[in-house]
Amino acid sequence: MKYNQFTMQAKVWLHPGMAGWHFITIPDDVSEEINDRFGDKKRGWGSLPVEVTVGTTTWKTSIFPDKKAKAYVLPIKSEVRKKEGIAADISVTLLFEIRV
Repeated sequence: MKYNQFTMQAKVWLHPGMAGWHFITIPDDVSEEINDRFGDKKRGWGSLPVEVTVGTTTWKTSIFPDKKAKAYVLPIKSEVRKKEGIAADISVTLLFEIRV
């Protein structure tokens, strides 16, 4: 595996509110490792660009620090959720690569 790639399994959660955004919280240990390796590359709002693969779908997005969770969160696009049958409270396996 490459230095900037991470594989994990995590549960999808729905952000409260009308927009219906779905996220995955990256585990604390992985978030800490990402911050140690790439913290000096952060962009606006502390984001880092990533390329994510879930199932057969790959897309580009960013991960964002969540101060409350003290971890990064990854948004899951509606198009991806529909294609891969992803909903809140479902665990998914994903591969993501930090693109810096």
